[in-house]
Amino acid sequence: MSDPVADKLTNEKIQQLLAVVGLESAEDTRQNVEAFEHDWCRPRYFSRKQVNEIKYFAENIAAAATAKFSQFYQSDFDVTTDSTSQHFANEFLHKTSDTEHSDYYLVFGTRPGRPHQTQSNATEDLQPCGLVGIPHETAIAWTTQSLGDTKSEEDPATTLSELEISLLLDTASLFVEAVSDAYDNQDFYPIGGLVAGQFPLDLENTEELCKITFTTKKAGSQDSTKVYLLMLCNKLEPVTKIITQTIETLSAEDISKAIIGHLQQMKTSVTVQLGSAVLTFEELMSLSVGDILMLDKRVDEPIKLIVEGIEILQGLPAKSTGKYAVAITHTSFANTG
Repeated sequence: MSDPVADKLTNEKIQQLLAVVGLESAEDTRQNVEAFEHDWCRPRYFSRKQVNEIKYFAENIAAAATAKFSQFYQSDFDVTTDSTSQHFANEFLHKTSDTEHSDYYLVFGTRPGRPHQTQSNATEDLQPCGLVGIPHETAIAWTTQSLGDTKSEEDPATTLSELEISLLLDTASLFVEAVSDAYDNQDFYPIGGLVAGQFPLDLENTEELCKITFTTKKAGSQDSTKVYLLMLCNKLEPVTKIITQTIETLSAEDISKAIIGHLQQMKTSVTVQLGSAVLTFEELMSLSVGDILMLDKRVDEPIKLIVEGIEILQGLPAKSTGKYAVAITHTSFANTG
């Protein structure tokens, strides 16, 4: 303390305290563990089980696209699922291309309440659900295969002509049809034409999207191309067997499960309490730079994780990628009631 009276710490006492604090036993060193790093920037709209359902949905899209591509190009084609991932819209809204040419996009949507209508109907009432994304290299390869030449393949920087854009639109539309075939009781339709460069969906940064990447390859060819599907996560809920019901048809148990499910998605602030000390107001006001405040915890005792004033977990101090962290050792949920 820096109180000018007798309780003031001398330099000698400060050095002694620092020496004690600086001592590390073998046991203390073992507590300084490397914590598992968690990517909080990646959304988790769907559970692991639901993602498996989406992967099954993606395989059905790939199978439908294989048949449509083979018929369109009059040649055997193979479309396979490459990966499935969840993203925030922010990743795409502010993305800058690493290459000279940007991707091509085809937005598609559906008519709420009217699942089965012909494509001849007007598209004004279509609500966007997602898009087909076509990298420039894929666009060159597809249009080259449509025209039956190799000039574009030899020059990947080639700008597409109006004819090639039209052919690319037809090919991208095949993927929209494949999504309709794989999706139960719902048809999707292209909205407008191809868009190059600027991301065409008007979304908030925190809206969640599911990205499914496919690999396409012509039979007998060693070259493969990539194409991806981006869909709003809430538009994929029926695929994951999430049934939307009105409140009147839900039982008390269903409502309870729905509330718990909603609470599990809510974000909350977690406070880590390293320790505490009791001071008089006079002692508190006399603290200054260089003073040492002793806490009520030993260095090998667990620290508390507190949510809304309630201790729910205990752990040990740790580090992860140059930041402070907590390695969880005990749960205290039984004491929260």
